[in-house]
Amino acid sequence: MVVKITNKDEKFYQYMGKIFGSRLIEKQTNDRIYDDDSKEWYIYIEEERAMAFVSISKNIIKNVYTTKEKYLEEILEEIKKENNITYSIVTNYYKEIYEKCGFKVSQNQEYKNFVTIYTEKIPAMAND
Repeated sequence: MVVKITNKDEKFYQYMGKIFGSRLIEKQTNDRIYDDDSKEWYIYIEEERAMAFVSISKNIIKNVYTTKEKYLEEILEEIKKENNITYSIVTNYYKEIYEKCGFKVSQNQEYKNFVTIYTEKIPAMAND
């Protein structure tokens, strides 16, 4: 089940508390995860535990993590229904899942551990 919440939600830290500062997740995604007030979180919940999440701020994806591909696929499909995602620099660990879910992945990037994804072309970004 995918839920959409913010850090003001009563159950937010119940779901996400163990994730913040997790060295295992940081090592896997090469990303630090923060509970910024500006973020909306799409969290895949199973047995009252967060199994995957994506955070968004102003149509930009900020953080991505999943324990199973299918969880992230469900979240990304939900996000596409509700948002027009602009250029988002995210972990490259899930690149194949982004593409499978219809996100465009910029090919001309110099990032070692990240890729830029989006759902709609924005004229300001060149060389895609």
